[in-house]
Amino acid sequence: MSPNQIKLALAGATAGGVAAYAVVQHSRPAVATEAQPLPTLPDWAARLGTVAGDGQPGAIDGPGKGARFADPFGLARDRAGNLYVADGGDNNSIRKIAPDGTTSTLAGSSEGYAEGNGTAAAFNTPSGVALDAEGNLYVADTGNNAIRKVTPQGQVSTLAGDGMAGYRDGKGAGARFNGPLAVAVAPDGAVLVADTYNDRIRRIAPDGTVTTVAGDGVPGMADGPAAQARFDTPGGLAFTAGGELLVADMVNNAIRKLGKDGQVSTVAVAPEDDRNAPLRSPLALAATADGYIYVASARHGRVARITPAGEVAALVDVDHPPQPGYGADGTVRLYGPRGMALAPDGSLFVTDAATFRLHHIAPPQPGQPAPPERGPAPAPSHSATMLWPVKPQQAPHEVVGLMGEVRGNHDGESRDHFHAGLDVQAAPGTPVLAVVAAKVSDPLPNWGYGELSEGFGLADLAYIHMRVGRGAKDGVLDGRFQLIRDEKGKPQRIRIKRGTRFDAGETLGTVNPMAHVHLDYAPNGGALNPLSLPFLGLHDTVPPQIVSIAVLDGSGHALKDKQGGRLLLPRTLGEVGIAVDAFDQMDGNQARRRLGIYKLGYQLLHDDGTPVPGYEQPVITQLYDRLPRNREAVKLAYAEASGITVYGSASTRFVYALNNKLINGSATPGTWRVADLAPGAYTLRILAADYAGNVATRGRDLALTVQ
Repeated sequence: MSPNQIKLALAGATAGGVAAYAVVQHSRPAVATEAQPLPTLPDWAARLGTVAGDGQPGAIDGPGKGARFADPFGLARDRAGNLYVADGGDNNSIRKIAPDGTTSTLAGSSEGYAEGNGTAAAFNTPSGVALDAEGNLYVADTGNNAIRKVTPQGQVSTLAGDGMAGYRDGKGAGARFNGPLAVAVAPDGAVLVADTYNDRIRRIAPDGTVTTVAGDGVPGMADGPAAQARFDTPGGLAFTAGGELLVADMVNNAIRKLGKDGQVSTVAVAPEDDRNAPLRSPLALAATADGYIYVASARHGRVARITPAGEVAALVDVDHPPQPGYGADGTVRLYGPRGMALAPDGSLFVTDAATFRLHHIAPPQPGQPAPPERGPAPAPSHSATMLWPVKPQQAPHEVVGLMGEVRGNHDGESRDHFHAGLDVQAAPGTPVLAVVAAKVSDPLPNWGYGELSEGFGLADLAYIHMRVGRGAKDGVLDGRFQLIRDEKGKPQRIRIKRGTRFDAGETLGTVNPMAHVHLDYAPNGGALNPLSLPFLGLHDTVPPQIVSIAVLDGSGHALKDKQGGRLLLPRTLGEVGIAVDAFDQMDGNQARRRLGIYKLGYQLLHDDGTPVPGYEQPVITQLYDRLPRNREAVKLAYAEASGITVYGSASTRFVYALNNKLINGSATPGTWRVADLAPGAYTLRILAADYAGNVATRGRDLALTVQ
């Protein structure tokens, strides 16, 4: 998506919004039907609502947000308006959501491979689903390497595959697949399969005969005759109204098309230099009757639309307008979109595996209020203690980085992004160990092969700065890690299949030259502070230290004038900023170690120490329990003097802009209004606290004279 396309999309939303939708709606049919869906609006802004799921994992049937899912993935919609969700994780079932929002279990209940009716049947990490004209549901049973069939009554059988990973054409159980992720039903009743980890597209005829229709089995990017074409980890599938097959080609960041003429072509591809492009790691797909394509990114959660002319633009979110200069672009963003279904009225249903929800994306109706905040649910509580990611797993290790710390980049920008997790010191080559037993959910769970930021996401934790699946000398650890090589035999990356399981204590890789393991923790969408995990033996009795406090004028310059040892603060300035240079340490840290602060705020006191009205308690402006998703928000939380460029040798400075807010993952600019203060002597007292509750007492007061 180009910057101009983003601007055009945003302009359409902000200029028209609901009103624009109402105007266009008059030229559309009054009622949509399956046979006559509404024409697609040329530009529409979206409102995101929740149909089912409360944001916590589980296996609960029931109405709307009372239901719970473990890993909602594939999604299909029947003519009666029922939705079918492949619920992987520990549920391994097919769920049905009625038009009134009530969730029930149609088939499956435990991990395994069994045919039968309803809960007597068993799946292993079901992923994509699709319906035929008779209402039968086809399931890409990823962990079983098979394609299953579920009747409307819940009777489960196997259409093709014998449960073993491999590649073989044949009939029924004579065929083999390797972790299929998606299915789509062709107009002639055949079932097309994204044979994901074989990098091929397969076809299952109505009699169960499996043939290969596209891809030569070598991961790559090549258009042309189907048998010579190449895909790289194909995911979502969808048929166009003209009967052509669309493929979400995940590693290639592209939407490909298999035409009726047997030719593979590329419909759209993400720019290589745009990490936020809507087509980055595409997965969920839907195609309209009039030639539009909807795509959701598995990497960053944006939902985009491709027009018949090939233009790509992210859907605009009417309830979250852009914040110019701070990275929030005003587009619809989910946390882990996986499956998508199109309704006749043009609206979309999308599963979000990261937040365990089913969402509805539609133009807002006139007079319709914005839904409640739909971010991640509250963090789950942890009663059990947590193992460490390196040996000894039951003993504490030095923590060398915390959530919310400012980080720079290679280009000299000292405030490029927030540090999202927790760093545990470990020497290069040290085995990185799983801290909990978990199952791989993401079809592309690892990234950055050979880079310092290489990592692997397993359940709600990401392990970063390691050689994923490889030992200290780069040898592959075991068969769960597949080494992909290029045509010259040079290693390219490690592939880990969706559905792969790891036990606590198993080796996931080895520490790379960064000399620490970084842990990100995202239990239900957004990244939470990993200190909320009760790591065994972790202690923090060291209070934060405040280095300096400054009051800044409107140009960002520190006030310097003093009288009688007090900083002069003219009321004529109106509004000012507050910059606090502070850092923390924990038990076991080296003396040179500097860590970020967890909670910050300020309080204004009279000269006699009593609080000024309105400041009876400190005003909390920054709380690093959750981070914003927009990278540029770091420039709100930290003043210009902050940070360090990547991998520099100097100490990081944490200079917090306390006039700006960062609360519950939302960053907003602000100022401290001094024009309303009465002249006189005051004390500005800074609150700087760590996660353990230790509070800075030295250097926290700044004497002021307001004049």
